Amino acid sequence: MATIKCRDITFSHIQAILFDKNGTLEDSETYLRSLGQKAARIIDAQIPGIGEPLLMSFGINGDKLDPAGLMAVASRKETEVAAAAYIAETGRTWFESLQISRQALAEADQYLSNSPSPLFPGVLDMFRTLSSAGIKLGILSAATTKDVQQFVMSHELRDYLQLEMGVDEGPSKPDAILFFQACQALGVQPGATLMVGDSVGDMQMAKDGKAAGAIGITWNNNYAHVQGADVIINQLNEIQVIEETLYL
Repeated sequence: MATIKCRDITFSHIQAILFDKNGTLEDSETYLRSLGQKAARIIDAQIPGIGEPLLMSFGINGDKLDPAGLMAVASRKETEVAAAAYIAETGRTWFESLQISRQALAEADQYLSNSPSPLFPGVLDMFRTLSSAGIKLGILSAATTKDVQQFVMSHELRDYLQLEMGVDEGPSKPDAILFFQACQALGVQPGATLMVGDSVGDMQMAKDGKAAGAIGITWNNNYAHVQGADVIINQLNEIQVIEETLYL
């Protein structure tokens, strides 16, 4: 166990910390914006005129990605369903619409597969510090489990992590069942686990899951997207271990 301090807030008896991936550990804005733009172009080539409405639904406006929008925070399944709803409005059947949506996102993913997003500054140093303090670390992301595993492998993070969890089928954020499942997989109690994320969904999930605390990270000083956080930080190095507690 350890005592963690973030700014003027202290969390005691912490055994584990769970991190969101996109926007928290990974600077994924460029990738997610490009993914949405490419998918919208692919769909627009089949259904002319649908591209702009799709971009709006994705939360993409020119070169800007809404950090609280669909592409930034939703699971892949939710994004597929949302895009399919727009396609279905053109008179296509639901299953045809869903197939077009899935294929477009998969093709866009493949097109961008050789352009991995970078880590935010301080990720490796933070993981080393927390891991050396005996804290269990995991990723709990709305991305697919495959995407989480690819991220971990690409950035050589596996030595520091005990959990690589994404959303494939079933509930997505902010459903607290995900937090409970992650804690169970780590062998820790929710009340001894912190959640670090960049969205309201992360904060709500942690609250509903009775976490030890919800830490919101902004990177850009936009606090609106982490409402509900117990403490808001701008850099990962603000997560500090101030005391380690050993039990023999």
